Amino acid sequence: MRAFAWGMAALLVGLALLEISMQPTWPERIELGLIFLLMAVAMAGAAHWLPGVARRYRSIRITVAVLSLAAFLIVVMGAIAVGNRMFLSSHDLTLLLVVIAFGMVSAVGFAVAVSGPLTKDLDRLSTSADLVANGDLDHELAIDRKDEIGRLSVSLDRMVHQLDDAEAARRDFFAAVGHDLRTPISSIQAAVESIRDGIADDPQAMLVTIEQDINVLRNLVEDVFLLARLDSGVVVPNEDIVDVTEIADETLEILRPLAAKQSVDLRLVSPTRILATADAFAVGRTLRNLVDNGVRHSPPGSTVTVRLTGSDGRVRVEVRDQGPGFEPEFVSIAFERFSRPEQARAKASGGSGLGLAIAKSLVEAMAGSIWIESTKGGLVVFELPGNHHATSSEFTPVIGVSSLNKTSTRAL
Repeated sequence: MRAFAWGMAALLVGLALLEISMQPTWPERIELGLIFLLMAVAMAGAAHWLPGVARRYRSIRITVAVLSLAAFLIVVMGAIAVGNRMFLSSHDLTLLLVVIAFGMVSAVGFAVAVSGPLTKDLDRLSTSADLVANGDLDHELAIDRKDEIGRLSVSLDRMVHQLDDAEAARRDFFAAVGHDLRTPISSIQAAVESIRDGIADDPQAMLVTIEQDINVLRNLVEDVFLLARLDSGVVVPNEDIVDVTEIADETLEILRPLAAKQSVDLRLVSPTRILATADAFAVGRTLRNLVDNGVRHSPPGSTVTVRLTGSDGRVRVEVRDQGPGFEPEFVSIAFERFSRPEQARAKASGGSGLGLAIAKSLVEAMAGSIWIESTKGGLVVFELPGNHHATSSEFTPVIGVSSLNKTSTRAL
């Protein structure tokens, strides 16, 4: 249809130019109109048929030459028809044919010559694609063109860089998983050998250590499995109205024993009961990861505070600790997998380095956003759609470490 439209446009332009330049008689109008119509139909047919035929050629040079020759021949036939019918003597027509033959050979040669750089760049693209398919990501095309091939080259280079980054991330991921698995496994093996050989001073203490290492392994495996499910799209958060205040309170109750071991207090601050459009599990897991991270990096005698607010259709959740805060160079990679301050693989605070990455994936899956704010201590903020408020009569503001009245909470 597009080729036919162009053919009709060419016909109308030709007739318009004929009227403007020559003021022809009606017989001339009819005869030239028929010639132009036949040329337009030939062009439309060639435009529809030739590209499919050209795809069978193994060289772009042949394709360009054939298409150029076809266009040239259509114009030549029109010129010969018009000249023979109206203007030229037999001598002049023969001379025109000689000039046309020269022009045809020149046009084909020109098409072949001009297509040389084009085919060279296309060959580079093909070679690059083959190298990428074979796993070679250490090269760059950098084809200096402004046309479609140049844009394709830029896109291919960008894709190669992204694949290279993904491959590096994959290697780092498996290296980090291997390291974090090796430490507790080695500890378990040493403890088991000590108990088996009868050289353990306190077998009961060894069993406690083994249990702790097994918990570390279980948590790591669960985190990796959850990330894999999030990446594959298997985990699709529900869009329910959830009580963020209750979820936050329950999260603090779960983590209170861990915080007590660190001599850290947990505090929930919420001016009213706040509801959000989210998934209860995802909100709870996100809060658990952020509070756990805050507890691990807080000094004894400090407080980790969860503050809930809502405005402009959004629910804002802040998790603040009184630790050393996030190092500026760490903020940009804080939500990457297995990222830890100074990229240390074994820290006194523990943790797998997956907590913030999981939190980010869960929050974004709920159409929310999460970030780190520069302030004294550590402050991680995430926002969710919602901002559904209960009335003040339904809720007593939570300020301090005591938990909510579970009966009134569930009654909402």
